[in-house]
Amino acid sequence: MDPEVVSNFLSEQRENAPEDLQQRFLTIEDYWDRKLWHQLTDVLVDYFISAASAQQRLPLFRHFILSFAEKINQLKFVSLGLLAATQCSDDQERLSFLSDLAKKVDKPGSQDAYVYALAAVSDVKLRLQDFAGARKDLDTAESILDKFDSVETEVHAAFYRTNASYYQAKAEFGSYYKNALLYLACIDLKSLAFEDAQSRAYDLSIAALVSDSIYNFGELLLHPILDSLNNTRHSWLRDLLFAFNRGDLNAYNVLEVNISKAPLLNEHKAFLWQKISLSALTEAVFRRPPHDRAMTFQTISQETKVQPNEIEILIMKALSLGLLKGSIDQVAEVARINWVQPKVLDMKQIDNMRVRLKDWDSSVNNLGNWIEGVGKDVWAA
Repeated sequence: MDPEVVSNFLSEQRENAPEDLQQRFLTIEDYWDRKLWHQLTDVLVDYFISAASAQQRLPLFRHFILSFAEKINQLKFVSLGLLAATQCSDDQERLSFLSDLAKKVDKPGSQDAYVYALAAVSDVKLRLQDFAGARKDLDTAESILDKFDSVETEVHAAFYRTNASYYQAKAEFGSYYKNALLYLACIDLKSLAFEDAQSRAYDLSIAALVSDSIYNFGELLLHPILDSLNNTRHSWLRDLLFAFNRGDLNAYNVLEVNISKAPLLNEHKAFLWQKISLSALTEAVFRRPPHDRAMTFQTISQETKVQPNEIEILIMKALSLGLLKGSIDQVAEVARINWVQPKVLDMKQIDNMRVRLKDWDSSVNNLGNWIEGVGKDVWAA
């Protein structure tokens, strides 16, 4: 680009910029003139992040940055493009802009930047209800990511965020839950606005409860994102998750009145009862020592509040989901359980385990004393 044209363009932009940002244009022109591409990129990114630069992002990107795009870090080039795209008039214009951006970085040496751009393209397609197009782009991005040994966390974060949005839109709760947690693992939670953190905690909680493939909420229960629900109108949802985790039917009955506040939970009310019953069953097994896990159907009915004629179905469901391992004696109406799926424990459950360990320690001591008592002659010999 002609240096005089650049100088005139930057001078024009400087005059249109807020007074406190005008000095930066002199720095931008100086770095461009000296071909200090790395420093120039950093100054531009810093300028674009400023809210006051909004009106100038598109002109600067189209008439200045594109002229030296191949000379700068392609990931930062895409970052500048994404910031510029926020100023497009609508999603159709934004889609066209981002699609062109993705094509520019679709090269062997900049596939990470290509994934970054594809995630943004997919996000716009989701807003335009083009689910097939979004899925195609996300599948392409995923296949590229799978080939990388390592990649910048911002690239992974962009992919997981958009992938989670896709699954949420398609009501695939298990996949949404997984991708949403992976997204949170890629970012600094402090960078999320409180409202955004609360919204994500709410959506994750709902997905965990209504998903037919998630019966262990440990990762979510331990995640600090859940704390954003404390002392809010959705705090009951956090309490409900912990009630499910410990199979607490009494707590569920108390919290059940809130279910109507969440349409998705209300739609899945019958399923939620089945899920809490399964949790109550696994908790009842977990509380028992390994040598005392042969449970009659009547005992299970009393602990899970499930009708006696539905107990066998409940146990079979738990076995098929991998929550329990064991066998059922249909004639004697006894379930013999030899394994229960591990899960995150609250303080009450930890205390129960402490009691069990003390009982086990006492049993071992008694056994040792008995062996010593009956085997005196042997030890003497």
